[in-house]
Amino acid sequence: MRINITSVLVDDQEKALKFYTEVLGFVKKTEVPVGEAKWLTVVSPDHPDGVELLLEPDGHPACKPFKQALVEDGIPFTSFAVDDVQAEFKRLQALGVRFTQAPLDMQGVTTAVFDDTCGNLIQIACVK
Repeated sequence: MRINITSVLVDDQEKALKFYTEVLGFVKKTEVPVGEAKWLTVVSPDHPDGVELLLEPDGHPACKPFKQALVEDGIPFTSFAVDDVQAEFKRLQALGVRFTQAPLDMQGVTTAVFDDTCGNLIQIACVK
């Protein structure tokens, strides 16, 4: 068994696609109309056949309160691996990304947390 697709709940798929591709650097893999929304996935450019991230609409009534509670408590919705948290922090800050947690070293793992502009906090992490 392996992870094929994981999701992040977004308030606007087009805004999310722009942020996740133009700012974070993912590439669009799939875009298929499904009613009013799309099956819209992105992947790492280094692993185009790897795990896909589904930019899933947050239209279900439970989504917005769930996301809001996570943000209010400072809890990231998901985490992405990076080779150097400090370098990625500086790169993303230069692009205007708002961080809620600057790089923090915690016994062999360094993390930082940012706002994805789509209603989520996202963590970046590097295990040393």
